[in-house]
Amino acid sequence: MKRIAILAALTLVSPLSAFAMPAVGDVVGTNPKDATAALEKAGCSVRAFEAEGGMIEAKCTDQSNKMWEIYIDPASGAVKKISGND
Repeated sequence: MKRIAILAALTLVSPLSAFAMPAVGDVVGTNPKDATAALEKAGCSVRAFEAEGGMIEAKCTDQSNKMWEIYIDPASGAVKKISGND
């Protein structure tokens, strides 16, 4: 019975951890190396960086291959906005 409860709990938690993404306010860094490492640790595979509107825009994909734009404050390295592209 205990084994069934553990398997049920793992089944419920696994999908949530698979879609972990960075959140607004997370500090990911101000240089490409640090930001890439932090974003990838959070589940966002970085494809490119570019400057946009005074922010650093990281284009990345999640584990389901959905494209995301993560906007990073260049002074603090904090995530300011997250936008999904369909």
